[in-house]
Amino acid sequence: MQLGEPGKMHAAINITPLVDVVLVLLIIFMVVAPQMMRKGPDVALPQTTKPREQGDERGRILVSVDGEGQLWIEEQAVAPETFADYLRAAVGDEKDPKVVIRGDARLNFREIRQAMQAVEQAGFSGVGLIAKRAEAKAGGN
Repeated sequence: MQLGEPGKMHAAINITPLVDVVLVLLIIFMVVAPQMMRKGPDVALPQTTKPREQGDERGRILVSVDGEGQLWIEEQAVAPETFADYLRAAVGDEKDPKVVIRGDARLNFREIRQAMQAVEQAGFSGVGLIAKRAEAKAGGN
């Protein structure tokens, strides 16, 4: 190209805005997905100041007790008299099943203990409980 000659047109697609939009959508899905993948009914978890590290819920059989005392295995409501059969079916061929209980904070501990006993009577030991970390109070003690 020399001085005075008309330049040739170069067509190029600028993909930077596309990449920006895709990355923002990816971040949004990464934040929203864990809440959408949660199993079982909505349960108001009890709060504690120092719960042990609970990890994620993958590889566990989740038993929930909702505010009315209804037992749930994963996302299915179960009658107390058929609880053991449904729990064994949910475990399937799992070699070392881990059963955890999410109990509503509005329930008496007696109702949570009954769920723990039902899990033990179904043949599983070492039931775990899930709690939520309490927010630190202002003015701290």
